[in-house]
Amino acid sequence: MKFNKLGIDEKIQKVLEEQGYQEATQIQEMTIPSALANKDILGLAQTGSGKTAAFAIPTLQQLNNQLIKTGVIRSLVLTPTRELAIQVQESFAIYGKYLSLKSAVIFGGVNQSKQVKQITAGVDILVATPGRLIDLINQGYIDISMIEIFILDEADRMLDMGFIHDINKIIKLVPKEKQTLLFSATMPKEINTIVNKLLHDPVKVSITPVSSTVDTIDQKVCYVDRNHKVDLLKDFIREHKHEQVLIFTRTKRGSDKLMRDLAKRNIKAKAIHGDKSQNARQIALKLFKMGEIDALIATDIASRGIDINDLKYVINYDLPEQAESYVHRIGRTGRAGNSGMAISYCSYQEIPLLKDIEKLIKMKIEVLDNDKYPLIDKSEKVKKEKRVKKVIKADEDKQPVKKHKGKRKKSFDKKNFKRKKTYKKDKFDQSSSQSKPNKKKSYKKKQARYSSIKKGN
Repeated sequence: MKFNKLGIDEKIQKVLEEQGYQEATQIQEMTIPSALANKDILGLAQTGSGKTAAFAIPTLQQLNNQLIKTGVIRSLVLTPTRELAIQVQESFAIYGKYLSLKSAVIFGGVNQSKQVKQITAGVDILVATPGRLIDLINQGYIDISMIEIFILDEADRMLDMGFIHDINKIIKLVPKEKQTLLFSATMPKEINTIVNKLLHDPVKVSITPVSSTVDTIDQKVCYVDRNHKVDLLKDFIREHKHEQVLIFTRTKRGSDKLMRDLAKRNIKAKAIHGDKSQNARQIALKLFKMGEIDALIATDIASRGIDINDLKYVINYDLPEQAESYVHRIGRTGRAGNSGMAISYCSYQEIPLLKDIEKLIKMKIEVLDNDKYPLIDKSEKVKKEKRVKKVIKADEDKQPVKKHKGKRKKSFDKKNFKRKKTYKKDKFDQSSSQSKPNKKKSYKKKQARYSSIKKGN
Protein backbone atom coordinates (compact mmCIF):
# COMPACT_ATOMS: atom_id res chain seq x y z
CA MET A 1 0.00 0.00 0.00
CA LYS A 2 1.16 3.54 -0.75
CA PHE A 3 2.08 5.77 2.20
CA ASN A 4 -0.28 8.48 0.98
CA LYS A 5 -3.22 6.15 1.64
CA LEU A 6 -2.42 5.66 5.35
CA GLY A 7 -3.57 9.10 6.52
CA ILE A 8 -0.08 10.45 7.07
CA ASP A 9 0.47 14.20 7.49
CA GLU A 10 1.66 16.09 4.39
CA LYS A 11 4.88 17.28 6.08
CA ILE A 12 5.86 13.73 7.01
CA GLN A 13 4.75 12.49 3.59
CA LYS A 14 7.11 15.00 1.99
CA VAL A 15 10.07 13.55 3.90
CA LEU A 16 9.12 10.00 2.89
CA GLU A 17 9.08 11.04 -0.75
CA GLU A 18 12.50 12.69 -0.36
CA GLN A 19 13.83 9.47 1.18
CA GLY A 20 12.43 7.46 -1.73
CA TYR A 21 9.80 5.61 0.33
CA GLN A 22 6.70 4.76 -1.67
CA GLU A 23 5.31 1.40 -0.61
CA ALA A 24 4.68 0.74 3.09
CA THR A 25 5.84 -2.58 4.54
CA GLN A 26 3.28 -4.97 5.98
CA ILE A 27 3.83 -3.93 9.58
CA GLN A 28 3.68 -0.24 8.67
CA GLU A 29 0.45 -0.76 6.77
CA MET A 30 -1.15 -2.62 9.70
CA THR A 31 0.24 -0.42 12.52
CA ILE A 32 0.11 3.23 11.39
CA PRO A 33 -3.72 3.60 10.99
CA SER A 34 -4.43 1.98 14.39
CA ALA A 35 -1.69 4.02 16.10
CA LEU A 36 -3.08 7.23 14.59
CA ALA A 37 -6.46 6.22 16.08
CA ASN A 38 -4.77 6.35 19.52
CA LYS A 39 -4.98 2.59 20.12
CA ASP A 40 -2.45 0.48 21.99
CA ILE A 41 -0.36 -1.76 19.73
CA LEU A 42 1.19 -5.18 20.32
CA GLY A 43 3.50 -5.72 17.36
CA LEU A 44 5.06 -9.11 16.69
CA ALA A 45 7.56 -8.86 13.87
CA GLN A 46 11.07 -9.98 13.08
CA THR A 47 13.90 -7.49 12.80
CA GLY A 48 14.21 -5.67 9.50
CA SER A 49 10.47 -5.43 8.89
CA GLY A 50 10.33 -1.61 9.11
CA LYS A 51 8.79 -1.29 12.58
CA THR A 52 10.81 1.84 13.51
CA ALA A 53 8.87 3.84 10.94
CA ALA A 54 5.69 2.04 12.04
CA PHE A 55 5.87 3.66 15.50
CA ALA A 56 7.88 6.82 14.73
CA ILE A 57 5.54 8.23 12.04
CA PRO A 58 2.27 8.04 14.05
CA THR A 59 4.03 9.28 17.22
CA LEU A 60 5.33 12.37 15.43
CA GLN A 61 1.98 13.05 13.80
CA GLN A 62 -0.05 12.76 17.01
CA LEU A 63 2.30 14.99 19.02
CA ASN A 64 2.36 17.55 16.20
CA ASN A 65 -1.45 17.63 15.98
CA GLN A 66 -1.61 18.61 19.66
CA LEU A 67 1.46 20.81 19.81
CA ILE A 68 1.69 22.04 23.39
CA LYS A 69 4.70 23.93 24.78
CA THR A 70 4.74 22.24 28.19
CA GLY A 71 8.49 21.82 28.50
CA VAL A 72 8.05 18.16 29.52
CA ILE A 73 8.83 14.87 27.82
CA ARG A 74 5.73 13.79 25.89
CA SER A 75 6.93 10.51 24.39
CA LEU A 76 9.40 7.93 25.73
CA VAL A 77 11.02 5.20 23.61
CA LEU A 78 12.94 2.40 25.36
CA THR A 79 15.51 0.34 23.45
CA PRO A 80 17.92 -2.38 24.67
CA THR A 81 21.20 -1.13 23.14
CA ARG A 82 23.03 2.14 22.54
CA GLU A 83 23.34 1.53 18.79
CA LEU A 84 19.62 0.94 18.40
CA ALA A 85 18.79 3.98 20.53
CA ILE A 86 20.95 6.22 18.32
CA GLN A 87 19.38 4.90 15.12
CA VAL A 88 15.82 5.23 16.43
CA GLN A 89 16.49 8.86 17.40
CA GLU A 90 17.96 9.48 13.94
CA SER A 91 14.72 8.13 12.40
CA PHE A 92 12.64 10.52 14.52
CA ALA A 93 14.88 13.40 13.43
CA ILE A 94 14.53 12.46 9.74
CA TYR A 95 10.74 11.89 9.71
CA GLY A 96 10.18 15.02 11.81
CA LYS A 97 12.35 17.22 9.61
CA TYR A 98 9.53 19.70 8.89
CA LEU A 99 7.90 19.52 12.34
CA SER A 100 8.53 21.66 15.41
CA LEU A 101 9.32 18.70 17.65
CA LYS A 102 12.61 18.04 19.43
CA SER A 103 14.06 14.60 20.08
CA ALA A 104 17.08 13.45 22.06
CA VAL A 105 18.84 10.19 22.91
CA ILE A 106 20.46 9.05 26.16
CA PHE A 107 22.51 5.93 26.86
CA GLY A 108 25.23 4.72 29.20
CA GLY A 109 28.95 4.39 28.63
CA VAL A 110 29.52 8.10 27.93
CA ASN A 111 29.65 11.30 29.98
CA GLN A 112 26.14 12.42 30.88
CA SER A 113 26.75 16.20 30.75
CA LYS A 114 25.83 16.67 27.07
CA GLN A 115 22.75 14.50 27.48
CA VAL A 116 21.60 16.44 30.55
CA LYS A 117 22.12 19.72 28.68
CA GLN A 118 19.85 18.55 25.84
CA ILE A 119 17.12 17.43 28.22
CA THR A 120 17.11 20.62 30.27
CA ALA A 121 16.83 22.64 27.03
CA GLY A 122 13.50 20.91 26.37
CA VAL A 123 12.69 17.63 24.62
CA ASP A 124 9.40 16.29 23.24
CA ILE A 125 10.59 12.78 22.37
CA LEU A 126 13.22 10.94 24.43
CA VAL A 127 14.87 7.74 23.21
CA ALA A 128 16.71 5.92 26.01
CA THR A 129 18.30 2.74 27.27
CA PRO A 130 16.85 1.60 30.64
CA GLY A 131 19.99 1.95 32.78
CA ARG A 132 20.87 5.55 31.90
CA LEU A 133 17.19 6.59 32.05
CA ILE A 134 16.78 5.38 35.65
CA ASP A 135 20.11 6.95 36.59
CA LEU A 136 19.06 10.41 35.36
CA ILE A 137 15.57 10.03 36.88
CA ASN A 138 17.18 9.32 40.27
CA GLN A 139 19.36 12.45 39.85
CA GLY A 140 16.25 14.54 39.18
CA TYR A 141 17.04 15.47 35.57
CA ILE A 142 14.18 13.54 33.94
CA ASP A 143 10.46 13.42 34.66
CA ILE A 144 8.34 10.85 32.76
CA SER A 145 5.15 11.31 34.75
CA MET A 146 3.42 13.24 31.93
CA ILE A 147 4.28 11.22 28.81
CA GLU A 148 1.50 10.66 26.31
CA ILE A 149 3.02 7.87 24.20
CA PHE A 150 5.19 5.06 25.60
CA ILE A 151 7.08 2.78 23.18
CA LEU A 152 9.03 -0.39 24.03
CA ASP A 153 11.19 -1.52 21.10
CA GLU A 154 12.81 -4.98 21.07
CA ALA A 155 11.07 -5.91 24.34
CA ASP A 156 12.27 -9.52 24.27
CA ARG A 157 15.85 -8.38 23.81
CA MET A 158 15.58 -6.16 26.88
CA LEU A 159 14.47 -9.19 28.88
CA ASP A 160 17.40 -11.23 27.54
CA MET A 161 19.82 -8.50 28.63
CA GLY A 162 18.44 -8.47 32.19
CA PHE A 163 16.48 -5.21 32.08
CA ILE A 164 13.26 -6.70 33.51
CA HIS A 165 13.67 -4.98 36.91
CA ASP A 166 14.49 -1.62 35.27
CA ILE A 167 11.43 -1.91 33.03
CA ASN A 168 9.18 -2.63 36.01
CA LYS A 169 10.55 0.48 37.77
CA ILE A 170 9.87 2.61 34.69
CA ILE A 171 6.33 1.22 34.32
CA LYS A 172 5.52 2.45 37.84
CA LEU A 173 6.69 5.98 36.96
CA VAL A 174 4.74 6.47 33.71
CA PRO A 175 1.07 7.63 33.88
CA LYS A 176 -1.75 5.09 33.55
CA GLU A 177 -3.53 7.17 30.92
CA LYS A 178 -1.27 6.95 27.88
CA GLN A 179 -0.89 5.19 24.55
CA THR A 180 1.50 2.22 24.56
CA LEU A 181 3.18 0.54 21.59
CA LEU A 182 5.15 -2.62 22.31
CA PHE A 183 7.21 -4.42 19.67
CA SER A 184 8.96 -7.76 20.00
CA ALA A 185 10.43 -10.38 17.67
CA THR A 186 9.54 -13.22 20.05
CA MET A 187 6.81 -13.66 22.64
CA PRO A 188 8.12 -15.31 25.84
CA LYS A 189 5.95 -15.59 28.97
CA GLU A 190 7.56 -12.55 30.60
CA ILE A 191 6.35 -10.36 27.72
CA ASN A 192 2.75 -11.41 28.45
CA THR A 193 3.14 -10.10 32.02
CA ILE A 194 4.32 -6.71 30.74
CA VAL A 195 1.54 -6.63 28.13
CA ASN A 196 -1.10 -7.20 30.83
CA LYS A 197 0.39 -4.38 32.93
CA LEU A 198 0.78 -1.81 30.17
CA LEU A 199 -1.58 -2.36 27.27
CA HIS A 200 -5.35 -1.80 27.28
CA ASP A 201 -7.31 -3.71 24.65
CA PRO A 202 -4.36 -3.65 22.22
CA VAL A 203 -4.49 -4.15 18.47
CA LYS A 204 -2.35 -7.21 17.79
CA VAL A 205 -0.20 -6.89 14.70
CA SER A 206 1.56 -10.14 13.75
CA ILE A 207 3.03 -10.26 10.28
CA THR A 208 5.18 -13.41 10.50
CA PRO A 209 5.49 -16.48 12.74
CA VAL A 210 7.54 -15.92 15.88
CA SER A 211 11.32 -16.31 15.38
CA SER A 212 11.06 -16.59 11.60
CA THR A 213 13.41 -15.03 9.07
CA VAL A 214 12.31 -12.76 6.26
CA ASP A 215 11.84 -14.23 2.79
CA THR A 216 14.19 -11.71 1.18
CA ILE A 217 17.25 -13.29 2.87
CA ASP A 218 19.01 -16.06 0.96
CA GLN A 219 20.46 -18.34 3.66
CA LYS A 220 23.47 -20.58 3.06
CA VAL A 221 25.75 -22.75 5.18
CA CYS A 222 29.37 -23.58 4.35
CA TYR A 223 31.10 -26.49 6.09
CA VAL A 224 34.72 -25.62 6.86
CA ASP A 225 37.37 -26.51 9.45
CA ARG A 226 37.97 -23.85 12.10
CA ASN A 227 41.57 -23.21 11.04
CA HIS A 228 40.47 -22.52 7.44
CA LYS A 229 37.63 -20.09 8.23
CA VAL A 230 39.76 -16.96 7.99
CA ASP A 231 41.12 -17.92 4.56
CA LEU A 232 37.63 -18.68 3.28
CA LEU A 233 36.48 -15.29 4.57
CA LYS A 234 39.47 -13.55 2.98
CA ASP A 235 38.59 -15.01 -0.43
CA PHE A 236 34.94 -14.00 -0.06
CA ILE A 237 35.73 -10.38 0.86
CA ARG A 238 38.16 -10.02 -2.04
CA GLU A 239 35.64 -11.53 -4.43
CA HIS A 240 32.94 -9.07 -3.24
CA LYS A 241 35.29 -6.12 -2.85
CA HIS A 242 32.71 -3.41 -3.52
CA GLU A 243 30.01 -4.89 -1.28
CA GLN A 244 29.56 -4.29 2.45
CA VAL A 245 30.15 -7.40 4.57
CA LEU A 246 29.01 -7.64 8.19
CA ILE A 247 30.66 -10.47 10.16
CA PHE A 248 29.49 -11.93 13.48
CA THR A 249 31.72 -13.71 15.99
CA ARG A 250 30.78 -15.38 19.26
CA THR A 251 33.19 -13.55 21.58
CA LYS A 252 34.81 -10.13 21.97
CA ARG A 253 38.25 -11.72 21.95
CA GLY A 254 37.34 -13.56 18.75
CA SER A 255 36.31 -10.28 17.09
CA ASP A 256 39.64 -8.63 17.87
CA LYS A 257 41.62 -11.68 16.75
CA LEU A 258 39.73 -11.89 13.45
CA MET A 259 40.37 -8.19 12.84
CA ARG A 260 44.13 -8.76 13.29
CA ASP A 261 44.09 -11.89 11.10
CA LEU A 262 42.34 -10.01 8.29
CA ALA A 263 44.81 -7.12 8.63
CA LYS A 264 47.67 -9.58 8.03
CA ARG A 265 45.91 -10.47 4.76
CA ASN A 266 45.63 -6.78 3.76
CA ILE A 267 41.91 -6.53 4.50
CA LYS A 268 40.69 -3.48 6.42
CA ALA A 269 38.18 -4.31 9.13
CA LYS A 270 36.94 -2.84 12.41
CA ALA A 271 35.47 -4.64 15.42
CA ILE A 272 32.63 -3.42 17.65
CA HIS A 273 31.68 -5.08 20.93
CA GLY A 274 30.94 -4.34 24.58
CA ASP A 275 34.55 -3.51 25.51
CA LYS A 276 34.80 -0.80 22.86
CA SER A 277 33.94 2.77 23.87
CA GLN A 278 30.79 4.29 22.44
CA ASN A 279 32.89 6.74 20.44
CA ALA A 280 35.00 3.93 18.93
CA ARG A 281 31.88 1.96 18.01
CA GLN A 282 30.26 4.95 16.32
CA ILE A 283 33.45 5.72 14.36
CA ALA A 284 33.72 2.09 13.19
CA LEU A 285 30.08 2.07 12.10
CA LYS A 286 30.51 5.38 10.28
CA LEU A 287 33.61 4.13 8.42
CA PHE A 288 31.72 1.00 7.41
CA LYS A 289 28.73 2.94 6.09
CA MET A 290 31.05 5.24 4.14
CA GLY A 291 32.88 2.29 2.60
CA GLU A 292 36.23 3.23 4.17
CA ILE A 293 36.72 -0.33 5.50
CA ASP A 294 36.12 -3.71 3.83
CA ALA A 295 34.24 -5.35 6.67
CA LEU A 296 32.70 -4.76 10.09
CA ILE A 297 33.08 -7.43 12.79
CA ALA A 298 30.54 -7.54 15.61
CA THR A 299 29.37 -9.65 18.54
CA ASP A 300 25.71 -10.35 19.36
CA ILE A 301 25.49 -7.09 21.31
CA ALA A 302 25.28 -5.36 17.92
CA SER A 303 23.02 -7.91 16.21
CA ARG A 304 19.97 -5.70 16.65
CA GLY A 305 21.67 -2.34 16.84
CA ILE A 306 23.06 -2.04 13.32
CA ASP A 307 20.85 -0.52 10.65
CA ILE A 308 22.66 -0.19 7.32
CA ASN A 309 20.84 0.61 4.11
CA ASP A 310 21.28 -1.98 1.35
CA LEU A 311 23.57 -4.26 3.38
CA LYS A 312 24.10 -7.20 1.04
CA TYR A 313 26.01 -9.80 3.06
CA VAL A 314 25.99 -11.08 6.64
CA ILE A 315 28.48 -13.80 7.58
CA ASN A 316 28.23 -15.89 10.74
CA TYR A 317 31.94 -16.56 11.26
CA ASP A 318 30.96 -18.35 14.49
CA LEU A 319 27.50 -19.83 14.88
CA PRO A 320 25.67 -18.33 17.89
CA GLU A 321 25.04 -20.46 20.97
CA GLN A 322 21.43 -19.22 21.13
CA ALA A 323 19.44 -20.04 17.99
CA GLU A 324 17.34 -16.87 18.40
CA SER A 325 20.49 -14.78 17.96
CA TYR A 326 20.83 -16.19 14.44
CA VAL A 327 17.51 -14.60 13.46
CA HIS A 328 18.57 -11.20 14.79
CA ARG A 329 22.02 -11.41 13.21
CA ILE A 330 20.89 -12.15 9.67
CA GLY A 331 18.07 -9.60 10.05
CA ARG A 332 20.69 -6.89 9.41
CA THR A 333 20.33 -7.71 5.70
CA GLY A 334 17.21 -8.08 3.55
CA ARG A 335 15.63 -5.03 5.17
CA ALA A 336 12.74 -2.95 3.85
CA GLY A 337 12.10 -5.36 0.99
CA ASN A 338 15.72 -5.45 -0.25
CA SER A 339 17.39 -8.78 -0.95
CA GLY A 340 20.36 -10.05 1.03
CA MET A 341 22.45 -13.13 1.72
CA ALA A 342 23.44 -14.73 5.04
CA ILE A 343 26.29 -17.26 5.00
CA SER A 344 27.17 -19.37 8.05
CA TYR A 345 30.58 -21.01 8.46
CA CYS A 346 30.05 -24.31 10.26
CA SER A 347 32.79 -26.55 11.68
CA TYR A 348 32.20 -30.07 13.06
CA GLN A 349 32.02 -28.67 16.58
CA GLU A 350 29.20 -26.32 15.53
CA ILE A 351 26.94 -28.86 13.79
CA PRO A 352 24.67 -29.20 16.90
CA LEU A 353 24.23 -25.38 16.90
CA LEU A 354 23.26 -25.49 13.22
CA LYS A 355 20.62 -28.15 13.93
CA ASP A 356 19.13 -25.95 16.68
CA ILE A 357 18.91 -23.04 14.24
CA GLU A 358 17.22 -25.13 11.55
CA LYS A 359 14.77 -26.42 14.12
CA LEU A 360 13.90 -22.86 15.21
CA ILE A 361 13.42 -21.41 11.71
CA LYS A 362 11.74 -24.64 10.53
CA MET A 363 13.76 -25.01 7.38
CA LYS A 364 16.87 -26.74 6.08
CA ILE A 365 19.59 -24.25 5.18
CA GLU A 366 21.07 -24.80 1.73
CA VAL A 367 24.70 -26.01 1.67
CA LEU A 368 27.19 -23.85 -0.20
CA ASP A 369 29.95 -25.70 -2.07
CA ASN A 370 33.45 -25.32 -0.66
CA ASP A 371 35.99 -26.95 -2.97
CA LYS A 372 39.02 -24.97 -1.86
CA TYR A 373 38.81 -25.63 1.89
CA PRO A 374 36.73 -28.81 2.19
CA LEU A 375 35.79 -30.21 5.55
CA ILE A 376 37.60 -33.53 6.14
CA ASP A 377 35.21 -36.41 6.75
CA LYS A 378 35.06 -36.96 10.51
CA SER A 379 35.29 -40.77 10.36
CA GLU A 380 38.32 -40.61 8.08
CA LYS A 381 39.87 -37.97 10.32
CA VAL A 382 39.47 -40.20 13.39
CA LYS A 383 40.94 -43.20 11.53
CA LYS A 384 43.91 -41.11 10.45
CA GLU A 385 44.51 -39.92 14.01
CA LYS A 386 44.43 -43.54 15.26
CA ARG A 387 46.94 -44.62 12.61
CA VAL A 388 49.27 -41.78 13.54
CA LYS A 389 49.03 -42.68 17.25
CA LYS A 390 49.77 -46.34 16.42
CA VAL A 391 52.91 -45.40 14.45
CA ILE A 392 54.09 -43.12 17.25
CA LYS A 393 53.58 -45.87 19.83
CA ALA A 394 55.55 -48.34 17.70
CA ASP A 395 58.43 -45.88 17.44
CA GLU A 396 58.37 -45.35 21.18
CA ASP A 397 58.61 -49.13 21.81
CA LYS A 398 61.69 -49.29 19.61
CA GLN A 399 63.40 -46.39 21.35
CA PRO A 400 62.25 -46.47 24.97
CA VAL A 401 65.30 -44.64 26.34
CA LYS A 402 64.46 -41.46 24.40
CA LYS A 403 60.88 -41.43 25.68
CA HIS A 404 61.59 -42.07 29.39
CA LYS A 405 65.17 -40.98 29.94
CA GLY A 406 65.08 -40.69 33.72
CA LYS A 407 63.43 -44.03 34.45
CA ARG A 408 65.40 -46.01 31.85
CA LYS A 409 68.68 -44.47 32.96
CA LYS A 410 68.11 -45.67 36.50
CA SER A 411 67.43 -49.24 35.42
CA PHE A 412 70.40 -49.07 33.02
CA ASP A 413 72.70 -48.03 35.87
CA LYS A 414 71.38 -50.88 37.95
CA LYS A 415 72.26 -53.31 35.20
CA ASN A 416 75.74 -51.84 34.94
CA PHE A 417 76.11 -52.27 38.66
CA LYS A 418 75.09 -55.92 38.44
CA ARG A 419 77.46 -56.50 35.58
CA LYS A 420 80.24 -54.87 37.55
CA LYS A 421 79.41 -56.94 40.60
CA THR A 422 79.24 -60.09 38.52
CA TYR A 423 82.59 -59.26 36.98
CA LYS A 424 84.19 -59.02 40.42
CA LYS A 425 82.59 -62.28 41.48
CA ASP A 426 83.89 -63.97 38.34
CA LYS A 427 87.39 -62.65 39.06
CA PHE A 428 87.20 -63.92 42.64
CA ASP A 429 85.97 -67.31 41.46
CA GLN A 430 88.87 -67.53 39.04
CA SER A 431 91.43 -66.80 41.78
CA SER A 432 89.80 -69.18 44.19
CA SER A 433 89.67 -71.95 41.60
CA GLN A 434 93.45 -71.62 41.12
CA SER A 435 94.14 -71.88 44.85
CA LYS A 436 91.76 -74.71 45.61
CA PRO A 437 93.83 -77.53 44.09
CA ASN A 438 96.88 -76.56 46.24
CA LYS A 439 94.82 -76.47 49.41
CA LYS A 440 93.26 -79.78 48.54
CA LYS A 441 96.71 -81.31 47.93
CA SER A 442 98.16 -80.09 51.23
CA TYR A 443 95.11 -81.39 53.09
CA LYS A 444 95.66 -84.88 51.65
CA LYS A 445 99.28 -84.82 52.67
CA LYS A 446 98.34 -83.93 56.23
CA GLN A 447 95.66 -86.64 56.30
CA ALA A 448 98.13 -89.29 55.03
CA ARG A 449 100.71 -88.21 57.55
CA TYR A 450 98.19 -88.35 60.40
CA SER A 451 97.19 -91.87 59.37
CA SER A 452 100.76 -93.08 59.35
CA ILE A 453 101.37 -91.69 62.85
CA LYS A 454 98.28 -93.38 64.11
CA LYS A 455 99.46 -96.77 62.75
CA GLY A 456 102.77 -96.33 64.46
CA ASN A 457 104.88 -95.79 61.44
